Amino acid sequence: MILENLRASREDLDLKQKDIADFFDLHYSTISGWETGKDTIPIERLIKYANEYYLSLDYLFGIISKNEKYEPIDFDIEQLAKNLTELRLKNKVTQSFVAKKLNTSQSAYSHYENAVNVIPTSFIYGLTKIYKPFSIDELFGRKKIKNSNK
Repeated sequence: MILENLRASREDLDLKQKDIADFFDLHYSTISGWETGKDTIPIERLIKYANEYYLSLDYLFGIISKNEKYEPIDFDIEQLAKNLTELRLKNKVTQSFVAKKLNTSQSAYSHYENAVNVIPTSFIYGLTKIYKPFSIDELFGRKKIKNSNK
């Protein structure tokens, strides 16, 4: 899965893949894999990157075309699980329905809603195909920065 604007955001920040690799303490080839879609960036790392540079997750995923700055958050699997459940219930669908759309089992999906496992980045993107309108930033409880020069 390619994050539409991962490379563009890095280039807009005048950063090289090596800079991002150093930030994460990884080899630059890992960053290249994320940018080309060869590898999938774990959501916890994507949030860390978004936090560091005040980037919108919706922008990084290509849901919106222009970045809007967001306040940093701490990754909270319990809150994510609660938000996944609330989103599904608000849309009046079952875990089985969501799991089928994501091409996974209902029991695997229930682990995401019960904070047993972190939902994979590719599945988060898949939620954009199930729920309309949908904001990944809202799913994680991120708030826009208002009237700031950050």
